[in-house]
Amino acid sequence: MDEADSSPSSREVPYRGEEALRGPIMATLHEVYDPEVAMSIVDVGLVYGITAGNGRVDIRMTMTSAACPVADQIIDDIEFQVGQVIPDDWLVEVELCWDPPWTPAMMSERGRRLMGW
Repeated sequence: MDEADSSPSSREVPYRGEEALRGPIMATLHEVYDPEVAMSIVDVGLVYGITAGNGRVDIRMTMTSAACPVADQIIDDIEFQVGQVIPDDWLVEVELCWDPPWTPAMMSERGRRLMGW
C-alpha cells in the first residue's frame, strides 16, 4: 500500500481495489471484535487500510499496544472472516504495523460514544 493510502482515519478506512468486495470486506471487519474492549476493530480504529485485487486482500492494521495479548486471535479472526466473503482462491494477508502508533483519536465517532468519550 502507498503511504498516502495507508494513513488511519477515524471516519473511513482507506480502501483500494475491487469495488464489488469493498462492502462485504468492510461489513465483515465490523464484525471482528477486539475482545479487550468488546468493540469492532474498525470502531477502535485498528484498521489502517485495505487493498483488494490480484487474488489477495491485504489489510494493514495495528493494535492498541505492542503488548496486546489478543493480537494473534484478532488476526486469526480477520483472516477467517474475510476469507468467507472473498473468492475461494484468494489470500488474506494481515500486516501488523506500529507507525503511526494507535491513539484514541483513531476511534470512530461510534466507538467514542460506546466508550463514553
